Amino acid sequence: MARKSSIITPDYWDEAKAFLSKKDKRLKKIIDSYEGEAMVMRGEPFVTLARSITGQQISVKAADSVWNKLAAGLAKVTPEKIANAPAEELRSYGLSGSKVIYMHALAMYFMENKKIIKTWPALPDEEIIRQLTGIKGIGVWTAEMFLIFGLGRPDIFPLLDLGLLKGIYRHYNNSEKMEKTAIIAIGEAWRPYRSLGTWYMWRALDPVPVSY
Repeated sequence: MARKSSIITPDYWDEAKAFLSKKDKRLKKIIDSYEGEAMVMRGEPFVTLARSITGQQISVKAADSVWNKLAAGLAKVTPEKIANAPAEELRSYGLSGSKVIYMHALAMYFMENKKIIKTWPALPDEEIIRQLTGIKGIGVWTAEMFLIFGLGRPDIFPLLDLGLLKGIYRHYNNSEKMEKTAIIAIGEAWRPYRSLGTWYMWRALDPVPVSY
C-alpha cells in the first residue's frame, strides 16, 4: 500500500485506472474527470466497520456529519470507548437506536475476537463476509464496504449499494433502471478491478468522496 501520513491508497490503483480506461470508454471519461483523486483507506478495521454502520441507509454527507460528532464526543472511536458509552450518549451524536445496538455489538466482537481479526487480511472475501455477517447489524453490504475500504480488496461489486446502481443507471442507461443481469454484465467487464469501478460510480454522484 502507498502511504502518506495516515492515508492509504490501494497499491493497485494506477494499474486499475489504466486497465479500466482501456476496457470501458464511459468509465474512462469519469476517471479522467477526477484525475489525481483516489480512494482513501484508514488502516483501522474497527473504524472502517463503525463508519460503515454509521453510513447505513443515509447519505455520505449525513454519515460524515454523524461520524464527526461521534469522533469529537469520544475523542477517539475505539471498541472500548464505544462499549462503555451509554446508549443515550451515542444517540445524542446522531446514531439511531438500532445503530447504537449495532455499534455496541461490533465493539464487543472486537474486544473478544482479537486473534480472529488478525487473520482477516489472509482470508478470502467470502469467508470474511461470513464472519462479519455473524455480527448483529452487519449485513452483506457493510461487509463489502469493509472489504473495499478496510482491506483494499480490488474486485468487490456491491450489488446492494444504491449509489452504485444509481451511477450505473445514469452513465449506462440514461438514468433508467436496468435488469440485474445487465448490471452484472457491466461489472464483469470491470474484472478484476470492480472495486475501482464502483468507487468511480460513487465519485461521479456525490461531491463528497465516499470513505469508510
